[in-house]
Amino acid sequence: MEDILNLPVQDPPCIEFSAAHIKWVKVEGGRQGGDDIALIPFTRVDDFVKGESSNAECPASFRIESRRKRSEGSISKPRVDGYLEYTLYWCSYGPEDYRDSESGLGDVSSIKPATGKGSRPGRRHMMRGCLCHFTVKRLYTRPHLALIIYNQRKHVDKTGAPCHGILDQDAVGTRAMYAPRISEELRQKVMSMLHVGISLDNIIQHHMEVVHGHGGPHNRDDFLTRNDVRNIERVIRNTSHELHIDDECSVKLWVQRHPKHVFYFQDASGSEPFILGIQTDWQLQQMLRYGHNGSIASHSTFGSKKFKYPLSTLLVFDSCQNAIPIAWVITSSLVGQDIHQWIGSLAERIRTKDPRWRVNSFLVDDPSFGISVIRDSFQCRVLLCVWHVRRAWIRSLLKKCCSIEVQREMFKHLGWILYSSRSGPNAMEAVEEFLEVFVDQSAFMDYFRRRWSPHIESWVSGIRSIPVAGPEPHAAIESYHRRLKYKLFNEQHTNFWHRIDWLIHTLTTEFHSLYWLDQYNVETGYFPNLRDESFSTNAWYQALNISDNDVILDEHNLQLAKVISQTDRNLAYTIWNPGSEFSLCDCDWSSLGNVCKHVIKVAMICKSRQVARPLLAAQVYRQTLLSLLHSPPEEPVILDHAILCATRLQQEIKGLEDLSNSGLLQQLPPEINSQIADNALLFARSH
Repeated sequence: MEDILNLPVQDPPCIEFSAAHIKWVKVEGGRQGGDDIALIPFTRVDDFVKGESSNAECPASFRIESRRKRSEGSISKPRVDGYLEYTLYWCSYGPEDYRDSESGLGDVSSIKPATGKGSRPGRRHMMRGCLCHFTVKRLYTRPHLALIIYNQRKHVDKTGAPCHGILDQDAVGTRAMYAPRISEELRQKVMSMLHVGISLDNIIQHHMEVVHGHGGPHNRDDFLTRNDVRNIERVIRNTSHELHIDDECSVKLWVQRHPKHVFYFQDASGSEPFILGIQTDWQLQQMLRYGHNGSIASHSTFGSKKFKYPLSTLLVFDSCQNAIPIAWVITSSLVGQDIHQWIGSLAERIRTKDPRWRVNSFLVDDPSFGISVIRDSFQCRVLLCVWHVRRAWIRSLLKKCCSIEVQREMFKHLGWILYSSRSGPNAMEAVEEFLEVFVDQSAFMDYFRRRWSPHIESWVSGIRSIPVAGPEPHAAIESYHRRLKYKLFNEQHTNFWHRIDWLIHTLTTEFHSLYWLDQYNVETGYFPNLRDESFSTNAWYQALNISDNDVILDEHNLQLAKVISQTDRNLAYTIWNPGSEFSLCDCDWSSLGNVCKHVIKVAMICKSRQVARPLLAAQVYRQTLLSLLHSPPEEPVILDHAILCATRLQQEIKGLEDLSNSGLLQQLPPEINSQIADNALLFARSH
């Protein structure tokens, strides 16, 4: 044991792994004549336990038989195998053996449990004397490592014979062939069904159909009973968001009870803000599935006027272009100020599950986000998404301005403020011009001065330095925003808005279940009537189903475009300022302040035909490279750095082209892209 720190740390690339994936070292003198030991990252202990529970020959469920913890600094001279945490896992089919008692061959009252923990009420029927167990030590001197000590790897009783699973002849045809309990995945599935209002009878009927569909029972999950569902229903009914009368204490208790759902927690103390990062197992799976080679988008500072602390969400886009929440962050400070504290923990969590996982782009909806921190954590491109600005401006215009023509013109000018090069180094000049032109619209101008004037320069600066996402993701993010607002801002919850524990409970139960149901319906086709199509099918996905032939676009006059209705072929909708994030349509959905499918479809056509305005960020890159060409530095060190910057910018532009082809960015006109590439190459060769 003195040499355990010289053992290799094994981290199998699969999401879950078992003893078969590990190379074990035998240590003589264990309880069974010798123990097998191995080192793994501590963060992967749960993956190992799940993998061991999925043994094909002996399906099992490992329970925590005992657990001990020590605090750091409590030992002055720790042993090499000394622990911070000690956990003993034992197969749920042991260690007691009630097989003879159940058959009437023995006296139940005379049998004493081997561990001295009483009669284990409710579990006697599954006790078959299994001795399979292992110990996990979180090493005191290496807290990031876990030492696994496998005391008995085989699922056998004291005679050495198999006691459950397919190798046990007595278990064949009984539940002892399978795991003793339903899996955590099925438990979460049933809980989600109950949260969305599916009755017990419908759950059982649906389960029977699924089992029949794959040819009969194959594991413990296939034996789901009404009692299983009732037990889960009872847990839901008896669970309250208020674990303590004090909200802060209640949140701490929730964190202690749900450590697997927390990827970052910092309690408020002194100058340190409150931060809670939440990600359930299901959300982690969606991040692995849709985030890999895809995009992540932020939906920040929701509920800042109603909740105690605002809510921020990270989203991915599924195959139907719907936004799925894959993490929630609740913080007492501005999310952009403390992102450096939690974003690294989230990135490490996902790469621990799959080291090969990569995301293509990260969309931020606030220019104050730590862009460099995101780039370093996820090694991806960062795009600025203006969905929040667009939505706030158009909804305010619809509310405060009566004339439709004036609304369109003002909306176009607001887009110019953000994008037009006329704003120059001082964006406030463009703002003042806007205020003068529309001085008669006092209601909107008062709102604009109060809410946006202090932040305009920050947004303009962000747009001039960060590539901007196209309008397609706006619809998906807006759909999530409306669903979140519909669920959390219900007037019947007014008394709970000031409590963080209520927000956490609602997100991780009812709201979480809505998105689980959506994905389950997409994957299986079950429960289509329970999906709310107004949230589940967004304008981005709908736009993909509009034929290019239904778009009427005059490339020589880009003031207007028309899209023929998909339901009434005699009707055509008009789109003003086509190809821009600040386009408007005269359809009913757009008149409510939403991004409609017609606006997105026209934007797609503009990009595919390359008739949209070049992206301002591309012009900034071009100007940067040309300035290097015209004014090359004389200092060798600076010159080398300039060449490196030129090469990096060339690579960035190639990456932006790839994102443009995927629909997240406007395509760069060929002449700009080729000129930048040629200039960068010429510059590198000549210096």
